[in-house]
Order: sequence, then structure tokens, then C-alpha cells
Amino acid sequence: MYRRTPESEPERRTSPLVLRVSILGGIAIAIFSVLFLRLWYVQVLSGDKYRSEANDNRIREIRVQAPRGDILDRDGKVLVANRTQLAVQVSPEDLPAPGPERSRELHQLAEITGMTPKEVRKTLRDGNRATVAGGPVILKKGLGVDKVYYLRENQSSFPGVSVERVFTREYRQGTIAAHLFGNVGEVTAEQLKEPRYAGLQQGDQVGQSGIEYEYDRYLRGRPGIDRIQVDALGRPTDQLRSKPAQSGDDVRLTIDEGLQATGEGALGSFGLPGAFVAMNANNGEILAMGSAPTFDPSIFTHPITQSQYRALSSRRTDAPLANRAIQGLYPTGSTFKPITATAALENDLIGPNTIFNDTGSLKLDDNLTLHNAGKVINGPIDMSDALKVSSDIYFYNLGLKAKASKGGGMIQDWARKYGLGEKSGIDLPAEVDGLIPDPAWRNRLYHEHLTDRPWSAGDNVNLAVGQGDLEADPLQMAVAYAALGNDGTVVTPHIGDDVETSTGKVLQEIQPAPRRHIDIGRAVRETIMSGITRAAMEPGGTSYPVFGNFPFAVAGKTGTAQRPNQADQSWYVVLAPARHPQIVIAVTIERGGFGVDTAAPVAARILEHYFKLPITPTAGTGKTQE
Repeated sequence: MYRRTPESEPERRTSPLVLRVSILGGIAIAIFSVLFLRLWYVQVLSGDKYRSEANDNRIREIRVQAPRGDILDRDGKVLVANRTQLAVQVSPEDLPAPGPERSRELHQLAEITGMTPKEVRKTLRDGNRATVAGGPVILKKGLGVDKVYYLRENQSSFPGVSVERVFTREYRQGTIAAHLFGNVGEVTAEQLKEPRYAGLQQGDQVGQSGIEYEYDRYLRGRPGIDRIQVDALGRPTDQLRSKPAQSGDDVRLTIDEGLQATGEGALGSFGLPGAFVAMNANNGEILAMGSAPTFDPSIFTHPITQSQYRALSSRRTDAPLANRAIQGLYPTGSTFKPITATAALENDLIGPNTIFNDTGSLKLDDNLTLHNAGKVINGPIDMSDALKVSSDIYFYNLGLKAKASKGGGMIQDWARKYGLGEKSGIDLPAEVDGLIPDPAWRNRLYHEHLTDRPWSAGDNVNLAVGQGDLEADPLQMAVAYAALGNDGTVVTPHIGDDVETSTGKVLQEIQPAPRRHIDIGRAVRETIMSGITRAAMEPGGTSYPVFGNFPFAVAGKTGTAQRPNQADQSWYVVLAPARHPQIVIAVTIERGGFGVDTAAPVAARILEHYFKLPITPTAGTGKTQE
């Protein structure tokens, strides 16, 4: 039988302990080996890399906003400039770690800025980044001096917070030309994908509407970079080498500030929505353009609330943001008659001296008889007479003839030649096309069950006097009358005059070419110009009460357009002087009634300023016909 030796029992008891010690020792050696190798890798192999990252952590690059260029009027008067504001900036990466200390700091910032803690957090999360990701966020602009001193005196309690100067647009003339300037705002994520914003970063300011948008590439300038050294709390300790920002170039406009103010004042005196355009009739320079109601453009220098935006765009407030000069879609009333006259004369529907007996009424069908305004009977008249007294019956008859003729779309064709029904090409965004109704358009709607009837003779009759479905704005009417006045050149209207440095050196002139030339026969033009000159200057003319005593002859046409569920719309378009027109003015006033009562006096005030005549008060004439 086998027997244990005396040594076998102790040996058996100690062998597990030795094994454990050996295993733990091996693990410890492995761990120290890994740590040694990692330390060797970090300090020896990657030492340069981490030293560089440590230095980068102490150095911040802050994107410096470039001041935008100024916007000037035609005489060099500054209309829009820059002013500096103190803004609270926060570097999120330098804030305390999430927890009680960060919450305390954010609550204090909310009290200082007048924001709620929720608004502060949202701004930090989604707000206006002035640099690359992780850079300072502008929390609040327009900080009072007392709060600035408080933040600076207690800087140690606000790690990651600084007060910087930023640029804000300053509108030197208040609300004057607000619709033309537009506004500036932070570039959006969608815009950053567009080629025109290449090289920009989130937080950069760009033009968002109006002239600010149209000429943004010149106005915006180039941002700079400030390199600063900071301590562990994100506080600046040293200013390093920086790349200064380059200010934007100035844009000079064709606008005359005095004429603009006069026009807006005259338009606003009636307290009704409307618009006007004053344009050089030969080259398309916009001398003044206004829309009512207007607004204070400085409202966009701060974040705008939803309620503020609703008030600016609501129908209840007549939508002050809308630029009715290029966005108003209106029937034009009798201001359209020179276009109908051109079509009728050029297509031999009637001759310049053909006599038509205006009996005061025209039976369209068994159920509808049309009348002149005020049921006036004009008797035997020719084309010039018809334009002078604005005979509806005369032009209704032309509308019927045009519908029945072989070239039934002649009125539409000439309207489009004159520039109606399409964008004018003005250097402003958001311009609308308008509408010249024709059989194809209405019949398509009818087949798509979007209207209750196809095109009829009545539609052409309505179009002949600027009624029905016609939609045009004051700028389109100004372009059309300019073509009549300058013998056929359809100009491209423009507000920009040139781009220049801050010292006045011209970098680029803005002179868009005409869109086209239309052939208007000499006799046709003379007949129409004679008629609308007589309308303004001869007793019995529709605007004689306003222009009868003007020191020189002008050629103008009133319009009173019917609009569904609204009082009549007032229109007036005038060329001055009548013989060799320099300027064309188109005015429309919603709910303004007869053209001679509201629109014509506004045009008269603008002409008085332009020709340096005594300004007479704007008041209605009390006249009861168009």
C-alpha cells in the first residue's frame, strides 16, 4: 500500500498560494509594461503632437466681423451705415462643466441680459456663432455700460464670458426707403450651401433682403481673425498676431434722398396703402420708390419676435413689409388705355382721327349694358379726345373689335411688349410677374375647374380699360409709360448706381442694358401723347384739376380700378415734360377712389420737388369723375 511521505502534505498546502502570487505578479508586470509603453509612446513618439495640442488649447482664433459698406444716395449722402454695439459673448467650451456651477452662471447671465435661462441655453445651443464650431456665441447685443462694468469687474465669476464690440446697421433717415434697403442677418445653413456664400461660416452676417441682399457680395467685406492666448478659465492673457477684417465697399444708389422723402410724405398723407415709383424715363434709374405703410428698418437689428413679424406682414395692418411698388398686383384702370390705344392704332382697328360717337353706354349682351364713369356722354370723339376725357365706351368698343379681329390677342401682345406681365429686371429681390389675362390662360383654368367660365368677349372689354383679371404694379406701369415717352425703349430699371471704395473710388458702374426696343409708329405715339397731355393740361381733362396750372405741360393719365370687396383703387401715371420726358412717375393708392383725387396729387408733389417748384399741400380735388 502506498504511504505519503512527511513532505507531501506541506507541499500540497503551499502550491495554490504560490500559483496565485505568480499570477498576480504576472498581471502587475503586464500592467506596468503597458503603462510604461503608453508613457513612452506619449512622451517620446507623440510628444510633439501633444505639445502642439496643448498649445492650441491655450490659443483661440476668434472670427472678427467685417464692417459692411455704406449705402449712399445719388449725391453721396449716407443712408445706411454702421454703428458699434457692446455684445455679451460666451465660449461654451470655457463654461464650467454641466452641473450646479454652470447653472448658477447661466442664471446670472439671464438676469444681466434680460433673457430667461431657457432662452440663454437655446441661444448657446443654436445661436449666432461668430467663429468656427466651439467659438464664441453672441448672447445679447446692446448691453448697457453699467452691465459691462459689472461683467468686467467680476470676470472671475463668469468664466468663458466676454464683452466685445460688434457692428450693427444704422439707418440715418429713419423709415425713409425702408423697403429698398432690406435687412442683414446671420447666414443660414441653407445659404451656406450656395456658391454665393462660399468661404463664409455660421455666424457671418449677410444681406437677407433688398439692396443688402442684391449687393451683398460688395457690401459684406471679409472677416478677420484674432488670435489670443487664454488661461485655464478661458480668460485672455495675451494678444497674438491677427489678420484684420477688410471692410466692405460702398454702394451708391440712383435714389435722390430728398425726392424719396417727398414722395413718401405725400403718399403717407392719405393714410392708405399704396406705392409710387419715380424713374428716369430714358435710362431706368430709379429716383425714388416708396410703399405705404412703411416700417422702421432698425427693428431687424435685433432678433424679431413672431408677434412683431405677424404685425409687419398681416393683412390687418396692411402688411407694412410688402413693397407694393414691385409686389402689388392690381388692376390698373384707365392708365392701361394708352396700351390699348397702341394696339388698336398699330393694328388699324381705328385711325387717329376716326370719329366714334360715345353715347355713354354700350350694350354688351341682353343682360349687361356698360356705361362711362358717372354715366357721362361724350358724343363724337377721336382717339386723342377719348384719352383726354378717358372715355370707357370708346375703349370698350376697341376691346370688342380686338376680340373679334383675326389677331384677337393684340392688346395682350402689346401689353407684354411694353413690359407688363413679366418681371422688370430691377435689382431688388422678390419682384412679381403680374398677369396679362388671355384666352389660353382662362380656358386652361376653366378646364382645370378653377374658374366657372371660359374666356369671353367681356374679358377683352375689361382688359381694354385695365379691369378684370389684369395684375400689374407701379414699376411695370412706369416702365411701360417710359417706353411710350422715350420712343420705344423698354428700359431695365435699377436702383444701384455704382460700387465704390470708402474713399469714393469707383470700382464698378451699374448700367444695365435696355431689355428691348419696340416699334411704335410716329403718328401712333404722337396721337397717344397728345391725348394724355390734353388730359392733364386742358379743361375737361381728367387730371386738369391737379395739373391745369402747372408751369409746363405734362402727359398724365388717371385710373380708377375696381377691386372685389374693396373701395376703388386710385392710379396716376405721368411723363414730364410732355415734349421730351425726363421722368416718369407711377402712383397707386388702395381704396383711394378716383385717380385725380389721391394718386395724381402725390405725383404732382414729386414733380414739384424734382423740378424745384414750390410744393403745394397734398389734398383731394373733390372731383367726381375719373
